[in-house]
Amino acid sequence: MKYAIIGSGKIGTALARSFARKKIDVAIANTRGPKTLASLTEELGPSVFPQSVHDAYEAEIIFLAVPFPAHKDVAKQFKQWSGKIVVDVTNAHVAPEELGGRLSSEIVSQAFMGARLVKTFNHLPAAQLGTNPPLEGQRQVVFVSSNDAAASATVAAIAAQLGFAPIELGRLDQGGVTLHVVNGEPGGLLFQNVEKLIGEKYE
Repeated sequence: MKYAIIGSGKIGTALARSFARKKIDVAIANTRGPKTLASLTEELGPSVFPQSVHDAYEAEIIFLAVPFPAHKDVAKQFKQWSGKIVVDVTNAHVAPEELGGRLSSEIVSQAFMGARLVKTFNHLPAAQLGTNPPLEGQRQVVFVSSNDAAASATVAAIAAQLGFAPIELGRLDQGGVTLHVVNGEPGGLLFQNVEKLIGEKYE
Protein backbone atom coordinates (compact mmCIF):
# COMPACT_ATOMS: atom_id res chain seq x y z
CA MET A 1 0.00 0.00 0.00
CA LYS A 2 1.27 3.47 -0.91
CA TYR A 3 1.03 6.43 1.47
CA ALA A 4 1.36 10.14 0.74
CA ILE A 5 1.25 13.30 2.84
CA ILE A 6 -0.01 16.43 1.10
CA GLY A 7 1.22 19.41 3.10
CA SER A 8 4.73 19.99 4.45
CA GLY A 9 4.04 22.40 7.30
CA LYS A 10 4.25 21.56 10.98
CA ILE A 11 1.72 18.75 11.00
CA GLY A 12 2.80 17.25 7.67
CA THR A 13 6.41 17.26 8.83
CA ALA A 14 5.45 15.67 12.16
CA LEU A 15 3.66 12.87 10.32
CA ALA A 16 6.64 12.39 8.00
CA ARG A 17 8.92 12.07 11.05
CA SER A 18 6.66 9.36 12.44
CA PHE A 19 6.95 7.39 9.19
CA ALA A 20 10.70 7.92 9.12
CA ARG A 21 11.16 6.62 12.68
CA LYS A 22 9.55 3.34 11.67
CA LYS A 23 11.23 3.31 8.24
CA ILE A 24 7.85 3.09 6.49
CA ASP A 25 7.88 4.56 3.00
CA VAL A 26 5.77 7.69 2.50
CA ALA A 27 5.71 10.42 -0.13
CA ILE A 28 5.39 14.05 0.90
CA ALA A 29 4.16 16.80 -1.40
CA ASN A 30 3.31 20.48 -1.34
CA THR A 31 2.11 23.07 -3.81
CA ARG A 32 5.61 24.52 -4.20
CA GLY A 33 7.07 21.37 -5.72
CA PRO A 34 9.46 18.55 -4.75
CA LYS A 35 12.60 20.70 -4.89
CA THR A 36 11.42 22.69 -1.88
CA LEU A 37 11.32 19.46 0.15
CA ALA A 38 14.91 18.40 -0.52
CA SER A 39 16.33 19.46 2.86
CA LEU A 40 13.46 17.84 4.78
CA THR A 41 13.66 14.52 2.98
CA GLU A 42 17.46 14.50 3.26
CA GLU A 43 17.11 14.98 7.00
CA LEU A 44 14.50 12.25 7.43
CA GLY A 45 16.15 9.62 5.27
CA PRO A 46 15.18 7.47 2.31
CA SER A 47 11.80 6.31 3.61
CA VAL A 48 10.40 9.84 3.13
CA PHE A 49 10.63 11.03 -0.46
CA PRO A 50 9.42 14.19 -2.19
CA GLN A 51 6.76 14.14 -4.89
CA SER A 52 4.55 16.51 -6.78
CA VAL A 53 0.92 16.70 -5.65
CA HIS A 54 0.00 15.06 -8.95
CA ASP A 55 2.21 12.04 -8.23
CA ALA A 56 1.11 11.87 -4.58
CA TYR A 57 -2.42 11.31 -5.84
CA GLU A 58 -1.35 7.81 -6.92
CA ALA A 59 -1.18 6.71 -3.27
CA GLU A 60 -4.07 4.67 -1.89
CA ILE A 61 -4.00 6.54 1.43
CA ILE A 62 -3.49 10.30 1.42
CA PHE A 63 -2.92 12.34 4.58
CA LEU A 64 -4.41 15.81 4.08
CA ALA A 65 -2.17 18.09 6.14
CA VAL A 66 -2.92 21.49 4.65
CA PRO A 67 -4.71 24.47 6.24
CA PHE A 68 -8.45 23.80 6.32
CA PRO A 69 -9.29 26.56 3.80
CA ALA A 70 -6.86 24.96 1.31
CA HIS A 71 -8.58 21.58 1.20
CA LYS A 72 -10.74 22.58 -1.77
CA ASP A 73 -7.68 23.58 -3.78
CA VAL A 74 -6.27 20.08 -3.29
CA ALA A 75 -9.57 18.33 -3.98
CA LYS A 76 -10.30 20.13 -7.25
CA GLN A 77 -6.97 19.12 -8.80
CA PHE A 78 -8.42 15.68 -9.51
CA LYS A 79 -11.87 14.72 -10.74
CA GLN A 80 -11.86 11.22 -9.29
CA TRP A 81 -11.24 10.36 -5.63
CA SER A 82 -13.11 7.07 -5.52
CA GLY A 83 -11.08 4.25 -4.02
CA LYS A 84 -8.86 6.60 -2.00
CA ILE A 85 -8.75 6.91 1.77
CA VAL A 86 -8.27 10.57 2.69
CA VAL A 87 -7.05 11.11 6.24
CA ASP A 88 -8.28 14.53 7.36
CA VAL A 89 -5.67 16.04 9.67
CA THR A 90 -7.03 19.59 9.39
CA ASN A 91 -8.52 21.79 12.10
CA ALA A 92 -11.09 24.39 11.04
CA HIS A 93 -10.06 27.51 12.91
CA VAL A 94 -12.53 29.61 10.95
CA ALA A 95 -15.62 31.62 11.78
CA PRO A 96 -18.44 29.22 12.75
CA GLU A 97 -20.72 30.60 10.03
CA GLU A 98 -18.24 29.36 7.41
CA LEU A 99 -19.10 25.80 8.43
CA GLY A 100 -22.86 26.34 8.25
CA GLY A 101 -23.54 24.14 11.27
CA ARG A 102 -21.62 21.20 9.82
CA LEU A 103 -18.51 19.43 11.07
CA SER A 104 -15.41 20.42 9.14
CA SER A 105 -14.75 16.82 8.12
CA GLU A 106 -18.20 16.63 6.56
CA ILE A 107 -17.25 19.62 4.41
CA VAL A 108 -13.89 18.04 3.52
CA SER A 109 -15.62 14.78 2.64
CA GLN A 110 -17.96 16.62 0.28
CA ALA A 111 -14.98 18.19 -1.52
CA PHE A 112 -13.24 14.83 -1.89
CA MET A 113 -16.27 13.20 -3.43
CA GLY A 114 -16.00 9.43 -3.53
CA ALA A 115 -13.10 9.18 -1.09
CA ARG A 116 -13.42 7.35 2.22
CA LEU A 117 -12.63 10.01 4.80
CA VAL A 118 -11.04 9.32 8.17
CA LYS A 119 -10.43 11.96 10.86
CA THR A 120 -7.33 11.50 13.03
CA PHE A 121 -3.91 12.90 14.02
CA ASN A 122 -5.44 16.39 14.45
CA HIS A 123 -6.01 16.51 18.19
CA LEU A 124 -2.37 16.87 19.28
CA PRO A 125 -0.15 19.90 18.63
CA ALA A 126 2.34 19.18 15.87
CA ALA A 127 5.24 19.54 18.29
CA GLN A 128 3.85 16.67 20.38
CA LEU A 129 2.63 14.37 17.62
CA GLY A 130 4.86 11.31 17.45
CA THR A 131 7.04 12.30 20.40
CA ASN A 132 6.33 9.04 22.19
CA PRO A 133 7.73 8.57 25.68
CA PRO A 134 10.92 6.49 25.72
CA LEU A 135 9.67 4.06 28.34
CA GLU A 136 9.02 0.58 27.03
CA GLY A 137 5.38 -0.28 26.50
CA GLN A 138 4.14 3.31 26.39
CA ARG A 139 2.50 4.61 23.24
CA GLN A 140 0.90 7.93 22.37
CA VAL A 141 -2.86 7.70 21.89
CA VAL A 142 -4.48 8.88 18.68
CA PHE A 143 -8.23 8.93 18.14
CA VAL A 144 -9.79 7.80 14.87
CA SER A 145 -13.24 8.56 13.48
CA SER A 146 -14.98 7.80 10.19
CA ASN A 147 -18.37 7.03 8.73
CA ASP A 148 -16.65 4.10 7.00
CA ALA A 149 -15.78 1.43 9.55
CA ALA A 150 -13.39 -0.42 7.24
CA ALA A 151 -11.47 2.76 6.40
CA SER A 152 -11.29 3.62 10.09
CA ALA A 153 -9.84 0.18 10.87
CA THR A 154 -7.29 0.53 8.06
CA VAL A 155 -6.04 3.89 9.30
CA ALA A 156 -6.04 2.66 12.91
CA ALA A 157 -3.79 -0.20 11.79
CA ILE A 158 -1.42 2.28 10.14
CA ALA A 159 -1.35 4.35 13.33
CA ALA A 160 -0.40 1.22 15.27
CA GLN A 161 2.42 0.50 12.81
CA LEU A 162 3.68 4.03 13.39
CA GLY A 163 3.90 3.32 17.11
CA PHE A 164 0.67 4.95 18.28
CA ALA A 165 -2.18 3.47 20.30
CA PRO A 166 -5.27 4.09 18.15
CA ILE A 167 -8.73 4.36 19.67
CA GLU A 168 -11.66 4.31 17.27
CA LEU A 169 -14.53 6.65 18.14
CA GLY A 170 -17.07 5.63 15.50
CA ARG A 171 -18.93 7.95 13.18
CA LEU A 172 -17.94 11.55 12.57
CA ASP A 173 -21.26 12.93 13.83
CA GLN A 174 -21.14 10.80 16.98
CA GLY A 175 -17.87 10.01 18.77
CA GLY A 176 -15.97 11.95 16.14
CA VAL A 177 -17.49 15.27 17.20
CA THR A 178 -14.84 15.45 19.92
CA LEU A 179 -12.17 15.65 17.20
CA HIS A 180 -13.60 18.83 15.74
CA VAL A 181 -13.72 22.53 16.44
CA VAL A 182 -17.42 23.23 17.01
CA ASN A 183 -18.84 26.77 16.97
CA GLY A 184 -15.33 28.13 17.12
CA GLU A 185 -14.48 26.13 20.24
CA PRO A 186 -12.92 22.73 20.90
CA GLY A 187 -15.42 19.95 20.32
CA GLY A 188 -14.92 17.92 23.48
CA LEU A 189 -12.70 16.29 26.08
CA LEU A 190 -9.96 15.44 23.62
CA PHE A 191 -9.09 19.13 23.33
CA GLN A 192 -8.87 19.86 27.04
CA ASN A 193 -5.43 20.85 28.33
CA VAL A 194 -4.11 21.29 24.78
CA GLU A 195 -4.23 25.06 24.76
CA LYS A 196 -1.39 25.36 22.28
CA LEU A 197 -3.61 23.80 19.64
CA ILE A 198 -6.07 26.69 19.66
CA GLY A 199 -5.10 29.12 16.95
CA GLU A 200 -2.18 27.00 15.79
CA LYS A 201 -1.54 27.44 12.08
CA TYR A 202 -0.62 24.74 9.63
CA GLU A 203 2.06 26.11 7.35
